[in-house]
Amino acid sequence: MGILRGDRPVYDHLVTDPEPAAAAVVRDRPGRAALIRAAGLARACHPGPTAAVTALVTALAVATGRDAVGCVLAGAAVLAGQLSIGWCNDAIDAERDAAAGRAGKPVAGGTVSARAVWIAALVALACCVPLSLASGWLAGGLHLAGVLAAWAYDFGLKATLLSWAPYAVGFGVLPAFVTLGLPGEPWPAWWAVVAAALLGVGAHLANVLPDIEGDLRTGVRGWPQRLGAGRVRLLIPVPLLAATCLLVFGPGGAAPGVAGWSAVAAAFALAATGLLLAGRSARLPFVTAVAVAAVDVILLITSGAALTA
Repeated sequence: MGILRGDRPVYDHLVTDPEPAAAAVVRDRPGRAALIRAAGLARACHPGPTAAVTALVTALAVATGRDAVGCVLAGAAVLAGQLSIGWCNDAIDAERDAAAGRAGKPVAGGTVSARAVWIAALVALACCVPLSLASGWLAGGLHLAGVLAAWAYDFGLKATLLSWAPYAVGFGVLPAFVTLGLPGEPWPAWWAVVAAALLGVGAHLANVLPDIEGDLRTGVRGWPQRLGAGRVRLLIPVPLLAATCLLVFGPGGAAPGVAGWSAVAAAFALAATGLLLAGRSARLPFVTAVAVAAVDVILLITSGAALTA
């Protein structure tokens, strides 16, 4: 999942790199070198998306009525999975990040070794297994399937026409992971699963957009890269707005209230702003897409008990 990751070219082999430059500079000061490596390892996990997805699932667990232990276990499982995905991504992409001059990336910049990041990724993945299965075999199995889909993305699917699929799977299983951990193991409502999957597709498009030109130069030809930046800018709002409509109109019962209609209006206004002002700022469609995604996340969390209806 995360499902929310930097889309970088993939290598078919592991990276073996020399002693990190930063550590070499301070090898005569072990304490400082350790702090630099720890900071690099923390940055290599993609802390922003990792924290966002973990917070989303934890909040969703609270909203659906899981007890305190269940909420903690769900959050810990997702945290471990997201850490493994982020570290895997940076370790795989290290050589090409270095070749592209992305010194801000910890491994490519020499702050931490690829070997250390690989070890961290595998340890996090190992921890994710029992933490996921603590919510039940079915719930845990689905969550692990989402995590493995994200690893498959890092290992090669990102460079194919199916680059969107791991995001759809990774996000789509999250409502099921939460609700199947409840007593009686209820399945989530179909509209919640589809909306989460659409949110994942939108996240993929928005995540790739700033890097399309660089990806093409280094051989990554996933779905968004083949479409090109112009078409991706136009396409980003589509899955996000579709998710908004599903989350507002999907739950059965009474018609949407003021809050629901306001969410729809806000999402469409944000999307329109991004499209209309794209000529003034190439980054604006990305920013507005993140804002629409935030509306969708709020709607998903506030759906609460309706997820199992």
